[in-house]
Amino acid sequence: MSAYELIRAHYDASDRGDLDGMLAPLGPQSAWTEAAGFPYAGTYVGPDAVVAGVFGRIAADWDGYRFTLEDLIDGGDRVVGVGTYTGTCKATNKPMRARVAHVWTVADGVVATFEQFVDTVPVAQAMEA
Repeated sequence: MSAYELIRAHYDASDRGDLDGMLAPLGPQSAWTEAAGFPYAGTYVGPDAVVAGVFGRIAADWDGYRFTLEDLIDGGDRVVGVGTYTGTCKATNKPMRARVAHVWTVADGVVATFEQFVDTVPVAQAMEA
């Protein structure tokens, strides 16, 4: 499976709400980096750390949180997903819409690195009481 197909499968799983499918491309050494200024900022290594540090926290903090993919760019072993996050913060009931890009690097059939670039201002504003 090409890097593009691997990452496409991740986004298809995301659209279905299939967490196991979303995690399938990750290996134990996959490094997942959320942008500075994002509420879940940091680098998480391996699927369990990504669930605990990112996906579990998103589920706890947001209703209807979604990434809508608008463009998937095939750069060989590097793939870029461009789109928009939306959701409503549970604590404030404020909606959010933020532009985002994901940069993926694939090696030996698994994600080596993921890096998120996101407009953090709308996210922070939705979370402010």
